[in-house]
Amino acid sequence: MKFRVTIVFLIIVIVQPLFQVALAKDYYSSILSMRERAAVIDQVTEERVKSLLPLLMQRSNIDMWLMISREYNEDPILKTFLPATWVSARRTTILAAILTPSGTVKAFAIAPYKVGNVFERAWDKKKQPNQWQALVELMEQYQPKRIGINQSKTWAHADGLVATDQQNLMAALPEKFKSRLVSSEPLAINWLEIRTPKEVELMKNMTAIAHQIIAEGFSSKIVKPGITTTEDVVWWFREKVRELKLTTWFHPSVSIQRNDNVKFDHEDSFTNGYGDNVIREGDLLHVDFGITYLRLNTDTQQHAYVLKKGETKAPAYLEKALAKGNQLQDVFTNNFKVGRTGNEVLKMSRERAIEHGLKPSIYTHPLGYHGHAAGTTLGMWDSQGGVPGSGDYPLHLNTAYSIELNNAIEIEAWGKEIRIMLEEDAFFDDSGVWYLDGRQEELLLIGNE
Repeated sequence: MKFRVTIVFLIIVIVQPLFQVALAKDYYSSILSMRERAAVIDQVTEERVKSLLPLLMQRSNIDMWLMISREYNEDPILKTFLPATWVSARRTTILAAILTPSGTVKAFAIAPYKVGNVFERAWDKKKQPNQWQALVELMEQYQPKRIGINQSKTWAHADGLVATDQQNLMAALPEKFKSRLVSSEPLAINWLEIRTPKEVELMKNMTAIAHQIIAEGFSSKIVKPGITTTEDVVWWFREKVRELKLTTWFHPSVSIQRNDNVKFDHEDSFTNGYGDNVIREGDLLHVDFGITYLRLNTDTQQHAYVLKKGETKAPAYLEKALAKGNQLQDVFTNNFKVGRTGNEVLKMSRERAIEHGLKPSIYTHPLGYHGHAAGTTLGMWDSQGGVPGSGDYPLHLNTAYSIELNNAIEIEAWGKEIRIMLEEDAFFDDSGVWYLDGRQEELLLIGNE
């Protein structure tokens, strides 16, 4: 009987972890083919133009939105409207969205080629050889009162009208239309920051993919203590992303904090400035990593601990340090309210965190078509007193953020202060802030086998 019980116990010990692995969802398998991606991108673009854009144009009091780009010098916003099969604009591409009296949007392309299915072609070169005059004729037809052009001193994303295109536009326009030109900044930022329900579902999936890549990179499959370097892991991330037919929007970084005399340096932590970058047992690792997929982006920072021989879990003081980082996340996200500016939320959160005995640094940014996206900036790592311009912009619902921050904490066992640097992708709606694929609440463990 004793022998049989032992066998059963061994079977449970061996099979249970395998069963757990089998139950874990493989998000890699959800990655779409290139053809499927194109269909999704075009579907999302059409939905946004038909359902979202009319509301945004009404809100910003702009009844014509004009975007102009030459090939390979694309306006960042114009690129969000292009068909999935277009890698860039072609020759000079002019897009115009017009708000009709009925509250719908008509989208036109004054371009030498048909621009997908969303935009109606509004230039017949045979009938009107001059592209700019074709644009003027469209304006004469619809008589827009406020014509938005992409110019902004605060957001580079909304400042895409380059000097030559502006000169050509001004040379072509009659005086009555020149006087109606306004900055599209309010409309442009809303367009970039607000996510549709379909996009939220896509972002949930791609955040899970990013988490899976990090978990694989921070595993004994990849990291061999005493042999593997942080650069080895960085380049593994780059290769893995390409293997999955994805791209990164920035070069990943992997850094080390350990029981030694090296003090934390924020810049070095993101530029592999640590002198000895061979990963060793007892190291606390950190990764900053983001992918681009379906024209959207992720941005994630997590930590892993390299087990020493005989250890089965991370030291309690490191788990406590991570919990303090989670506490800072909660203090911060609980202050998200519609209408509050990024600088207001930053100030409130830092004050509250310090009251709780934390040592916070908050540098959170919007997330969407760009990694460091347009919208409300909530601190920068080197600007904890507030960010002029984008930090003065108020929070809106249905927007996504990289909740990026760190908490400094003294580790007595190491005789120094470390930073728990966390970044998790989240969504802000009328229920508050919630994480698209959860957040790190336990250190990833790298075995020593």
